Amino acid sequence: MKVNELPYQPEFFDRYINGIPSDLNLLVGLEDFCPTKIFDLDKLEELGDAVYAPGKWIGKEILQHCIDTERIMTYRALCFSRKEKASLPGFDENIYAANSLAHQRSYLDLMEEFECVRKSTIYLFRSFSEETLLQEGIANGKNILVGALGFVIIGHALHHQWILEERYFPLLSGKA
Repeated sequence: MKVNELPYQPEFFDRYINGIPSDLNLLVGLEDFCPTKIFDLDKLEELGDAVYAPGKWIGKEILQHCIDTERIMTYRALCFSRKEKASLPGFDENIYAANSLAHQRSYLDLMEEFECVRKSTIYLFRSFSEETLLQEGIANGKNILVGALGFVIIGHALHHQWILEERYFPLLSGKA
C-alpha cells in the first residue's frame, strides 16, 4: 500500500500522513524511516536536557513519546485488523510524558527500545493483507484505516525529528 492509495485521509492524523511522500510504500517507509536512520543519537546526546523554551519536552521525552505513540498506533492497527468494533480511547500525550521517567534513561537505551518497537511494528504490518490494510476502526472518536495507522507511525516520527532539527539542535551551535 502507498499513501496515495488511501481512500481518505483520517481527520487530525492527516498532518502526519501529508508530511511523507505520496508514493511511499508502507513497508518500505517503516524500514527506511526507522529510528536510527532519522534520529541523530550523537546530536541528541550532545543536546542533553536542553529545551528551546520553558515547559517543552526534553529530547528523551520526545523519543519516549514517539515510542509510546507507535505502540498505541500498532495496538489500534492490531485491533482493527482483527475487526474490533469497539471505539478505542485517545490518550493525553502530556500525561504520558510526565509519567514516562524518560529523563532517567539514556538516549542510547531509548533508541534501542525504539528500534525494537519499530521491528515489531514491521512484523505486524507485514502480516496484513492489502484487504486488511483497508479495514477501518474508530479511535478517539475518529475513523481510521489500518494502513493509515502505519503511515501515521512514519509521519509522526518524522514530525518529531523535524522539531528536533528545527527547534532543538540549533541550541547546539551556542555550546562551547
